[in-house]
Amino acid sequence: MTTQSGETKPTIVLVHGAWADASGFAAEIRALRDRGFRAMGFANPLRGLADDARYLADHLRTLAGPLVLVGHSYGGAVISVAATGNEQVKALVYFSGWMPDEGESIAQVFEERGEGSLAGAAIRPQPFTGPDGSEAGQDLYLDTEQFHAAFAADVDRDTADVMAATQRPWSGAGFYEPSGPPAWRTIPSWYLLCTEDRAIPAATQRFMAERAHARIQEVPASHASMVSQPEAATQLILQAADAAVPAMA
Repeated sequence: MTTQSGETKPTIVLVHGAWADASGFAAEIRALRDRGFRAMGFANPLRGLADDARYLADHLRTLAGPLVLVGHSYGGAVISVAATGNEQVKALVYFSGWMPDEGESIAQVFEERGEGSLAGAAIRPQPFTGPDGSEAGQDLYLDTEQFHAAFAADVDRDTADVMAATQRPWSGAGFYEPSGPPAWRTIPSWYLLCTEDRAIPAATQRFMAERAHARIQEVPASHASMVSQPEAATQLILQAADAAVPAMA
């Protein structure tokens, strides 16, 4: 039997995506901490891929020791860019995560391979103004009535309704902005492929995961797998952590 000492255990950084927040990882954080890991949910700004990745990269430089990054949905694109060039990052884990290649946007992948998604029709844009009062852009929300079906169909309705009511908006810039060089080209990756996902279809997930040569674990889950299938999500993180930092005999 092998174990990891407190000194070798990596820190797990979990990065949420659009229409969610870090509290969605509550079950995984509890389970990881119970096993002696330092685990934290990162507050993804959701303002744009380059800026969000830079913000995460700055945060990662404040942490000591080996790191395992976990990205859900849009958070997958963010960790892919933020980890590039950071030798502390030993593994990348994706939950229905977007994995655009260099120069490729999420929009390109979605438009080419997103057939069957319910998310597009559920998006409700809301313009916002800048400090000078002029229109500065728009935030994208999911329609609260369609949130359950599109995002969290296997989550109980009361919980899904709370998730819909507390969702954080996503800037359209994050959808259309081309990715920088992705870290999954050089860092080992794991992918939780959610076969019942109605936001990012399973075929789209498989294309990205296989292109990145990720280790794929399938689970019959919606887009909100971290909420509906926390045990499967946690076990995949543990696999990545064990592989990333060799255990001590």
